[in-house]
Amino acid sequence: MGLSQIELIQDLENRVKESIEEVSKWQLKEQNLLNHKPTPQSWSALECLEHLNRYGDFYIPEIRKRLNSATKEQARTFKSTWLGNYFALSLLPKEKLNKMKTFKSMNPAGSQLNSSVITIFLKQQNELLELLELAKTVTLNKVRTNISISKWIKLKCGDTFRVVIYHNQRHIVQAKIAIENGSR
Repeated sequence: MGLSQIELIQDLENRVKESIEEVSKWQLKEQNLLNHKPTPQSWSALECLEHLNRYGDFYIPEIRKRLNSATKEQARTFKSTWLGNYFALSLLPKEKLNKMKTFKSMNPAGSQLNSSVITIFLKQQNELLELLELAKTVTLNKVRTNISISKWIKLKCGDTFRVVIYHNQRHIVQAKIAIENGSR
């Protein structure tokens, strides 16, 4: 995948803004609805957001550190690596979400959650918007970030943004389904 770095950042900013808009509406919903699980094995809306918050706790500081230490120069194009593209595309929401295993430390199942999870998620999304703004001043092909699943693999920062933001979208779809199911 190769495209203009500015187009990539604009697309990602739009996706984050859509996530903020959707999840902001949930602040008005009742706690029991946000904790409703469609099935005993599935996650509630708050569990979906808590899962994303745990990943945000890793990725936001990692991206910030890498962007802050990067040389200030901007590329015209961003070219994804095959691995980065594979990870990102596998996380995009689809008509029928394929199940994926999560690491125990990232699994919020059974957690006692309240609306503070939403507050944290929205704060992290605003931080992502700040980081995307900062990303406009560097070459995303050159900046590499660690990933949460392996200390030996690094992704281009543009791929890392895609993975994080697509992953967020995926679980927001899952959370919406849980809310809709609980509203019936």
